Amino acid sequence: MTPINLHGIFPPITTPFENGHVAYDQLAANIAQWSRTGLRGFVVLGSNGEYVYLSAEEKRKIVETVVQSSPDDRLIIAGTGCESTAETVGLTRNCAALGAHAALVVSPHYYGGRMSEAALVKHYSLVADQSPIPIVLYNVPKFTHINLSAKLVAVLSKHPNIIGIKDSTGNVAQLGEYLNQVEGDFNVLVGTASVLFGGLTLGCVGGILALANVAPQNCVRIFELVQAGNFVAARHLQLKMLPVNQAVTATYGIPGLKTAMDMVGYFGGNPRPPLLPSSAEEKAAIRDILRKAELLE
Repeated sequence: MTPINLHGIFPPITTPFENGHVAYDQLAANIAQWSRTGLRGFVVLGSNGEYVYLSAEEKRKIVETVVQSSPDDRLIIAGTGCESTAETVGLTRNCAALGAHAALVVSPHYYGGRMSEAALVKHYSLVADQSPIPIVLYNVPKFTHINLSAKLVAVLSKHPNIIGIKDSTGNVAQLGEYLNQVEGDFNVLVGTASVLFGGLTLGCVGGILALANVAPQNCVRIFELVQAGNFVAARHLQLKMLPVNQAVTATYGIPGLKTAMDMVGYFGGNPRPPLLPSSAEEKAAIRDILRKAELLE
């Protein structure tokens, strides 16, 4: 299998809805616009894509749309993690057949009390054994209530078809622990823009960042500045983006992220129920944050 270079910035893209239905034309338009910003590729069917609210058919069609709308040199990473190992393998194979280059696999968590490290090693190993594309681990304890330890990730990094991890904890110390213990060619990716600068300076190869849906050029610029050794400028831009990232992740969540996208010229739209759209007060607060960050006039 040809090695995949995950160095760079990826947005975990949102799924646009109109009247509760996936708006595939708006999705294609967003991809075309993002493709002009220097992003390395796109993560589809992630948490910000509301993947838990999508049917199996919608998931496949969304991946197909993103693949067909993206330039040939962009990487497409599909979120294929399901609760059962068999379903995860099936969706991973489907997405591979549709043109995805890698799969982002969240840990199964419904039976969290039984998800021991032995169970997770077996799950991820079976998926990787049967996947025609490389696997990227997805650590997002705020949703799964399971944290992939450095010891566990080090074991999984030895599998030839498990090539990296997206860590969304925001814990720079844990990123360092991963980097200290994994195999040398294993890709550690920052999973939240709040620690992009810190993670990159430690040796992370890039980031999968909600903020990159709204401010892709700035996220790419931080990456490029760190690569060039211009830490002063990178730090300045990182600090400038912190309030925006806080707004579109922790404070206002996916509805707020979509609101911000609408404001800066992408199609965000409303989330799918039961998520509620941003209130008028929330929209006003988000607009003020974007203006202060110079993302709006």
